[in-house]
Amino acid sequence: MGSPGGYVGDAETLLRRAIDVIFNAPTMPLSSSPRIDRDEIIELLDESLNRLPDELRQARWMLKERQEFVAKTRREADELLEAARVRAERMVQRTEVVRAAEQRARQVMETAEADSRRLKHETEDFLDQRLGSFEILLDKLSKTVHAGRQRLSIGGGEEEVAAVQADDDPTNAFFDQDI
Repeated sequence: MGSPGGYVGDAETLLRRAIDVIFNAPTMPLSSSPRIDRDEIIELLDESLNRLPDELRQARWMLKERQEFVAKTRREADELLEAARVRAERMVQRTEVVRAAEQRARQVMETAEADSRRLKHETEDFLDQRLGSFEILLDKLSKTVHAGRQRLSIGGGEEEVAAVQADDDPTNAFFDQDI
């Protein structure tokens, strides 16, 4: 299928392709049952499952980058504070130098904390958006599979079929059968 190091969103693209293949599947001759290439669908779904960990790993990598940035900024702030302390001990006008260094260190810390909060929120928003789209996609796929299974069940009376047809999910249209 594709390379294992795909891009963020590849799993979603593959799942959408699987839905499209099922939706556009031709019908069996003299029947309204769809003819679906099982191997193709299994391959698309399997590849989607394989890509999900990569996409989650990329999101974790973003979180790690944020943590490293915060740690680096804190180290820099600590170094600035230490440098200010050393200079203050050497200088006669100790109080002025210390005040300036502490002010600068506070500014660096405030900037680092603000950047950290911003990166954290951006990462959380990204993860929430990805997980939300996966949830919607998987829910649609689940409904489609459930509707198909309902229609294929033997001895399922007309009431069940009518209940499934009442569902306004447009992906159910490819399961239409003559009742």
